[in-house]
Amino acid sequence: MPAVSKLRPRTKPPEERRNELVNAAQRLFLEQGVGPTTIEQITSGAGVAKGTFYLYFSSKEDILTELRERFAQELLRSIKAAVETKQKEDWEGRLAAWAKSSVAGYLDSTRLHDVVFYESRPPTREGLVNNAIIDHLYELLRDGSEAGVWEIDDPRFTAVFLFSGLHGVVDHASANEKRLNRGRLAQRFERLCFRTVGLQSR
Repeated sequence: MPAVSKLRPRTKPPEERRNELVNAAQRLFLEQGVGPTTIEQITSGAGVAKGTFYLYFSSKEDILTELRERFAQELLRSIKAAVETKQKEDWEGRLAAWAKSSVAGYLDSTRLHDVVFYESRPPTREGLVNNAIIDHLYELLRDGSEAGVWEIDDPRFTAVFLFSGLHGVVDHASANEKRLNRGRLAQRFERLCFRTVGLQSR
């Protein structure tokens, strides 16, 4: 008897199809901006019929929301990976790793960040002060405070301050330094983080 061939799915899994749409949108947004990009271009880039888009998203804004969430989660993963290379008790090392990896992550993806967060509409105040990256820093600051390593009145407030400062110092350096020195910028931001929690720079 002839061997029975395995049946192949006639359509891709929904999550894979969704990712293809998101990837196509990201590529097009980076190439030509959010405004000029049409849903038809996104579906064409993903190799699907236009109607398929509406099985997963209702508008371009929906797909931008997905891209913002993905951006934050990917940046958070890189920050966590850097912090976790340090020993649990090495609070100074963990804070330094947070500072350096945050600067590197922002610089490595500035164009994508600006496209998905600023080209369509201004970010909400809620998004600026409540997100997964702030939550992660808050936990680091809270745990260090409970361990008696530093004294800060309000870990959440301090986390929001440092997160906002990250954007400010990177944007300022990018706009005003002809030849951006990434290492120097990361060191300066690390020193700022240390001073904020009352530690001497290493």
